[in-house]
Amino acid sequence: MTTPLPLPWPGRARTAAEFVTLLRTAKNRSGLSYRMLEREARKAGDHLPVSTLANALGRRSLPRPEVVAALVRACGGDPATVREWLAAHEALAQREGTVRTEAVDRPAREPGAPSSAGGAGDGGAGDRWPLAPCLLPADLSLFVGRRGELDAACRMLDRPGPGPSVVLVTGPAGVGKTALAVRAGHLLASAFPDGQLYADLQGFDAEPAEPFTVLGAFLRALGVRGGAVPSEMTDRVHLYRTLLAQRRALIVLDNAADARQVSDLLPNGARCAVVVTSRTTLADMSGHRLPLGVFDAATGLTLLREMLGTERTAEDTGSARSIVDTCGGLPLAVWVAGARLAARPHWPLRKVARALADEQRRLDELAVGHIAVRASLGLSYQGMAPATQRALGLLTLLPTADFGGWALAALLGVDLAEAEKVLDDLVEVHLVGVCAVGATGIRYQLHDLVRVLARERAGGELRRQERAEALTRLLGAALDLADRAADTLSVDFQGVSQSDLVSWRLSPADTEQLLAAPLAWFTEERRFLIRVADQALDRSEVAPAAGLATTLTTLFQVGGHFDDWERLQERSLKAATRAGDRRSASQLHRCLGELTTVLDRYPEALAHFEQALLLAEGLGPSYRASATAGLAYVHRLLGQYEAATRRFEEAAELAREAGNVNCLVYATNGIGVIALEHGRVATAMERFTEGLRASRDGGYRPGEAQALRCLGQSHRALGEHAPAAESFRLAAAISTELGDRLGATHATCWLGDVLVRQGSPHEGRRLLARSLWAYREFGNLWGEAATLNALAEAQLAAGRPEHARRRAEAAVRLWQDIGARTWLATGLETLAEAHALAGDHAAAARTRDAATAARALRAGSEP
Repeated sequence: MTTPLPLPWPGRARTAAEFVTLLRTAKNRSGLSYRMLEREARKAGDHLPVSTLANALGRRSLPRPEVVAALVRACGGDPATVREWLAAHEALAQREGTVRTEAVDRPAREPGAPSSAGGAGDGGAGDRWPLAPCLLPADLSLFVGRRGELDAACRMLDRPGPGPSVVLVTGPAGVGKTALAVRAGHLLASAFPDGQLYADLQGFDAEPAEPFTVLGAFLRALGVRGGAVPSEMTDRVHLYRTLLAQRRALIVLDNAADARQVSDLLPNGARCAVVVTSRTTLADMSGHRLPLGVFDAATGLTLLREMLGTERTAEDTGSARSIVDTCGGLPLAVWVAGARLAARPHWPLRKVARALADEQRRLDELAVGHIAVRASLGLSYQGMAPATQRALGLLTLLPTADFGGWALAALLGVDLAEAEKVLDDLVEVHLVGVCAVGATGIRYQLHDLVRVLARERAGGELRRQERAEALTRLLGAALDLADRAADTLSVDFQGVSQSDLVSWRLSPADTEQLLAAPLAWFTEERRFLIRVADQALDRSEVAPAAGLATTLTTLFQVGGHFDDWERLQERSLKAATRAGDRRSASQLHRCLGELTTVLDRYPEALAHFEQALLLAEGLGPSYRASATAGLAYVHRLLGQYEAATRRFEEAAELAREAGNVNCLVYATNGIGVIALEHGRVATAMERFTEGLRASRDGGYRPGEAQALRCLGQSHRALGEHAPAAESFRLAAAISTELGDRLGATHATCWLGDVLVRQGSPHEGRRLLARSLWAYREFGNLWGEAATLNALAEAQLAAGRPEHARRRAEAAVRLWQDIGARTWLATGLETLAEAHALAGDHAAAARTRDAATAARALRAGSEP
């Protein structure tokens, strides 16, 4: 039985909540379940039922002292440790007696409502998510050795100091740095209640992770909405450090190249801790150093025994020891040998031991690093057929370590079954691993050390032309699969196929197999497809790379991957502009117009759509229809109704000419929304019904969901709440089925509003709160404002003018920021009602005057 980790020191708890957090840490470090702790307590003469323990660890106030004593004893604490915990408990009880009473009496917040110093509903960077971010990878089920290093890492990370605790885990590749960092992070998770952030910095890849991108991901995880993430590096660093200054969070920066890559990712808060792993010594960094060496013989044998089973290793202990010895104790090398044996249960251990002995000189060098690993992997490589060696060399051309079988099929120019047969051969010798089995098949992984080996052996034998042809086939297959998946999902309304840019494609049968679940395929391949497009841009294959970037709009839109969307398409646009590729540039401007519309950056959106139309001259109606419709939508959001109506009508005509049903439905619904916003409900419903019919006839599910949402709005305007709720439910179901989270949020938001009006305020407010957090995640300011306004109306209905005022004020600020005149007037009217209900009639009168002025501005733009 392994020795439990030391219990944390209770004296550093400053509040009852921190004391309970330390109790949870003690429980986690003990390695015991609730039931096991109950049994340990019983042995010590204590009564500690599972229900009592779970309640004590799930609260924010102090548990009873007898529960504390029983838990500490059950976790292995000696009498002195128990007294230490009880003394800390008594000190906090005396200091926080009034605070605990207030915590009990304080009314609960609305479900999903933010808690921040800035006040509810302000939507700023200080808002806190309902759940702290936990980005750590899953802990490994097989973790052998490293008990001393793990204990040391936990002590260093949990040690208070004037600044953040920084632990530098260093050592050669394959020594287990990531496994140790992740295991320590999970063990200490409860000690860092404000979150655990993780990033693979890919410091030794061809394209290391950019700190700018990592900061963007961290800021979103910490609750900063998409549109509020700064665009400048210095601003991102400042906001990141400000958010973490008073929080207790753990940051794991894995696989760093050097100090320069991590310097901007280090927090400055004294309550934070950081783990950095690297193959280098990180000599120019300050922190607690934790170098990892190779396993000793006993630990290496334990790893082999865990992989093969005690009986099998006991049958031939001499060969088992020989395998560990000739691998030099390097965990990766021992794992490769063990994995080969585990995959071949009929092999005796002496077979592998003799094979390793043939490379005795090189294998002895495993203790010094790469040369030894190269030798052990080279043994497997030399036994492969020339065709398999060539395939491994081609795999080194891939832009990411993980990939689907179709990628090798494209590199080789063969069908999927033949490629998977080659991959099975490579998996058997553990030169390629299986990293996941997803909804669309197996995902493989090429270890970076194997990549080095393959580049040295097979990669050097590939001719330049052979490499170029393989990469061109890969780009063609990626573009074809992405284009077909996007067409199947039918989320976008661009209406322009990229099939004429495809240079190579898989067979129809293979394509159908891969795209049986197109959204799942898109999700699993997102990172790979982005890197393929980047790789093609590096090789100046502009048109197909831009086509792939354009096609990925569907994935980016459905998944809310706004940073990826903007970075890739901005880069592709620059390349297309330099190359004079008007077609690609027009499509990319249109896609970026859609993105900036979603992010409420309306001036940029107008510029993109107008440039798309300018470049589309002479390219046909398909290219102009979607850009015209997007331009019309932005004009409507800005209250420029005359321009919006004209553009929607133009888009509808162009869509009919091009046969683009999706765009036609979008334009038709848009004209109906303008009518609805001007009170012409009957006219609006005619348009929405027309759009619904066309969507169903054409199989355009997103258009069907949009038309249903619009019909729900129409019923809501007429006070017909039952049919409105039904329309919103149907729309939400369709969007959820499509994986369109933003569309589902739109429908859910309005459903919550209608439920409040129907007399179901609790359920309605719950849906509105959920929608608010989703809009903030997407960075959709318009949706956030609409939800805040609906929550304000719900509070008015409940007779809570102060709550209503705060939410209405937040909605008004957002609508002012994005220039939405019509909805600004709506928000001002809600705010006026809140003032009136609170008895502030002067403020109510001023606010109504402001609403009247806003509506007058809108009236000047009526068609």
